[in-house]
Amino acid sequence: MKVKFKKLHPLVEDLHYAKPGDAGLDLTAVDISTDEFDNAVVHTGLAVEIPEGYVGLVFPRSSISKYDMHLRNSVGVIDSGYRGEIIVKFGYKADGNLYRMGDKVAQLIILPYPQITFEEVEELSETERGTGGFGSTTVNDAVPSNN
Repeated sequence: MKVKFKKLHPLVEDLHYAKPGDAGLDLTAVDISTDEFDNAVVHTGLAVEIPEGYVGLVFPRSSISKYDMHLRNSVGVIDSGYRGEIIVKFGYKADGNLYRMGDKVAQLIILPYPQITFEEVEELSETERGTGGFGSTTVNDAVPSNN
């Protein structure tokens, strides 16, 4: 599959995966600023044409553990209709180790997704879990107590 891209900044290099078998395409910082919410706003200088039926997901790179930053929206979603620049926002510790221009800051993964048709019903089917959430599958009695 071919995906069209547009360079919006002279520092953007041709797109390619770093290694054979990589799922994520590294995104590089070409400009960094802050917004009114004190987020680090990282411009990638890159726009992509995600094919219809696909979605672009922007994840932090595993190397983020070396930095005092975190992706603000956990995973960015790029819909197939979006044609603007990929911009990544990070929360950060002001006196910490931060990304700089030229650093690889995130990764883009393009995946197909199914087209879902929704049907409103009065009741949903029963399951063993039911409506239990937020830790409901944790088995506390499997851990020996000190009592």
